[in-house]
Amino acid sequence: MDNLYLVMPAYNEEENIEDVVNAWYPLLEGKGEDSRLVVADSGSTDDTHKILKRLMDNYPKLEVLSDTGKQHGPKLMALYGYAIDKGADYIFQTDSDGQTNPDEFNKFWKMRGKYDAIIGKRPTRGDGKSRKFVEKVLCFILRIYFKVAVPDANAPFRLMKTELVSKYLKRLPDQYDLPNVMLTTYFAYFRENIKFVNISFRPRQGGVNSLNIIKIVKVGWKALHDFWLLRKDLLR
Repeated sequence: MDNLYLVMPAYNEEENIEDVVNAWYPLLEGKGEDSRLVVADSGSTDDTHKILKRLMDNYPKLEVLSDTGKQHGPKLMALYGYAIDKGADYIFQTDSDGQTNPDEFNKFWKMRGKYDAIIGKRPTRGDGKSRKFVEKVLCFILRIYFKVAVPDANAPFRLMKTELVSKYLKRLPDQYDLPNVMLTTYFAYFRENIKFVNISFRPRQGGVNSLNIIKIVKVGWKALHDFWLLRKDLLR
């Protein structure tokens, strides 16, 4: 059976993390014996880590990475690298804020034999019009920089063959801020066998999003420079 590493970053998610783990952990059933749910929690100042450690007593396939850096991007880089090193067959990434629906996972899992990556696209977003606007601008920039057309570059709902992630993760700098965006871009640019599938995207179920509009602007400004460097690398 295929081994699945279901990975998610976390930061100050004490209001969500127990419900999220309870909802997603059962999806490991029926997968390979070495399948795992791995949460990267580094830098949280609330009880997220304490809750995760308690949950590990009941969930033997739950693992916690606590030395990955505080930001979302570096946590994803570490999670993907960890799954690769552990020999996972598939990596599924989602977030720990309760905005994605585990009931939609099996649709992706059933299609894994047809595609090397299946990526969610969010036709409606429960996190507000400003976030949807940011995503549209991001996809427009990717079209300008890399000549790729993708409907949703950064959706935290993606099932990928580990060998495909490994192929492109090494192109990114360590601690890169937007690995999902660039993985999607690489998949499209090199015409990998991928599919975008509609998903629902609920409002945050609890807590406060650490990425406000000011931080989004700062990350976006840095991303423009990073995209320029990565584009140069593609054209060599």
